[in-house]
Amino acid sequence: MKFTHTLIAVAILSLAPSAFAADTVATVNGKPIKQSIYDYIAKDATARGQKIDDQIKNTITSKLIDPEIVYQEAQKLGLDKQADYMAREELSRRELLTNTYIQDFVKKNPISDADTKAAYEEYKNAYGDKEYSARHILVKTEAEAKDIIAKLQKGGDFAKVAKEKSLDPGSKDKGGDLGWFSPATMVKPFSDAVAALPKGKTTAEPVQTQFGWHVIKLIDTRAAQPLAYDKVKDGLQKNLQQRNLEKMMADLRSKAKIDIAK
Repeated sequence: MKFTHTLIAVAILSLAPSAFAADTVATVNGKPIKQSIYDYIAKDATARGQKIDDQIKNTITSKLIDPEIVYQEAQKLGLDKQADYMAREELSRRELLTNTYIQDFVKKNPISDADTKAAYEEYKNAYGDKEYSARHILVKTEAEAKDIIAKLQKGGDFAKVAKEKSLDPGSKDKGGDLGWFSPATMVKPFSDAVAALPKGKTTAEPVQTQFGWHVIKLIDTRAAQPLAYDKVKDGLQKNLQQRNLEKMMADLRSKAKIDIAK
């Protein structure tokens, strides 16, 4: 099949230049395949490191021909007039133009090094000056959490109980071990409870979060060790760009007149 496509493409490209309009790379049943479409594909391939030699040129042209043949057949059957197709086509056009607008906005509003470094300072401040190492056991009800606390107070092994009872898939098999973390990375009721615990102690009462009820044991504390700037730079820039996009959307929405049919 690839050999056949190549022969077709070579035959097409070998025709006299006068056989086609200047902006046409081929015709199928007399209908042109535009040079601009070929140029777009070639440009994208070049951007991805592909060298556009004669073989690649033929391959691109060949791959444009088969879809054109099917496209024409679909039109003959009237598939392009079906309601579902027309709706999907409209949505695709809107999505493409929307994405093009966003790409243009991002290009015209780059994130500066100064903004990124300022965001890094915010990150360090939010990170806090301490890190904690702790274990926890997550259960559905307060009553179950209280039963676990009572069992631990009688000498129960925290790690063993966590493996048996905890609903947290990320720490359950590790005996509830959460490793080292900053309070900023945890929901507030959890981080507040951890910060109030002496080393080696377990919460005397269950701690409720949106995830359920926690029994927490503080293992150790240490001075904060936030990631170096180079490690978080890309993530910070993405976050800042997302903020810009959200602000752009909010501004556009505030200017738009919106009427929703009832």
